[in-house]
Amino acid sequence: MYSFDFSDALKRLPDQFFANLVKKTKQLKDQGHDVINLGQGNPDLPTPEFIVEELKSASEEANFHKYPPFSGYPFLKEAVAAFYKREYDVDIDPEKEVAILFGAKTGLVEISQCLLNANDAVLVPDPGYPDYMSGIALTNANPVYMPLKQEHDFLPNYHDLQEGALDQAKLMFLNYPNNPTAATATKAFFDETIELAKKHNICVVHDFAYGSIGFDGEKPQSFLQSEGAKDIGVEMYTLSKTYNMAGWRIAFAVGNQSVIESLNLIQDHYYVSIFGAIQKAAEKALLSDQKEAKQLVDTYEKRRNAFIEKAREIGWEGKVSKGSFFVWMPTPEGYTSEQFADLLLEKVHVVVAPGNGFGPSGEGYVRIGLLDEEERLIEACERIGTLDLF
Repeated sequence: MYSFDFSDALKRLPDQFFANLVKKTKQLKDQGHDVINLGQGNPDLPTPEFIVEELKSASEEANFHKYPPFSGYPFLKEAVAAFYKREYDVDIDPEKEVAILFGAKTGLVEISQCLLNANDAVLVPDPGYPDYMSGIALTNANPVYMPLKQEHDFLPNYHDLQEGALDQAKLMFLNYPNNPTAATATKAFFDETIELAKKHNICVVHDFAYGSIGFDGEKPQSFLQSEGAKDIGVEMYTLSKTYNMAGWRIAFAVGNQSVIESLNLIQDHYYVSIFGAIQKAAEKALLSDQKEAKQLVDTYEKRRNAFIEKAREIGWEGKVSKGSFFVWMPTPEGYTSEQFADLLLEKVHVVVAPGNGFGPSGEGYVRIGLLDEEERLIEACERIGTLDLF
């Protein structure tokens, strides 16, 4: 059998950092161990029933058995516009300012292919979602890291960036509520970002995957709520987290017309849009009263509180999460993030994600996913406490 060499683009793709962690976790489960997996980012609760019922009924519509419009059905784009007006008081043109995506991950990879050429500079949060790097690698562009430090509330400090880096950058990725640090952004920060982007002609991509998940009564800020945001960027929103629809692969981008046009163009060549019944169910979710979405946030907040309280009891102190369904916790003295994650997995069968997998500035932390019942989160802390590390 012939073996054909991968393209240079595929060879540039970064290794999947967490693949080894997944392999070790599976081995322990196969051996019969009770593993508490807090290393994932996969919602653990089901999609609300009313959305599932809409899919069932819509799947019987013969019109949806045909190819859908390449750029998505107008009814879903109109629902997106209504959602943004209701939730953020932002006006969106459904025809020119919305792109339907096969999950936000797809859009976040595609955007680099849409706007970048080889050797272009891209500003990337560090730590940050690893798949930003996938699109950058496929394009052969150059990432410029923006460190997210606790002393700056895990927001990039633009004053620390070299002026030359800002002049060279064509694209900037941001993500609040943040994965992995669980920080949120303020309107003042987004205002500053827009001013900077206009000065240096940088397109801003705000990954708003956790946009619905804010704690302590604080609603996460949309990038588009800041004046001038649509002039220089887009926001990507997924239904995966808001409505537990991760497996449905449905999301959208909103904002700058030229960027939306580029996303629609590349997807015209990759796809023939998404099954119409899924788009109909997404419309139902976006136009609903959001009761289930709010209940989900309450669930995550209770889980956060339970975990933080128990962690403090064992002497493990971290910055309290403001949003997302993660907790960003420091490693104990004398351990790297990978060493600590390996220790927890091997000794007490608790899975956490080592921080350096999200970038160099993630070293010294681990990410905890609040994606199990409160009792299991408490038990995880109790198991960790038996190691007497804090």
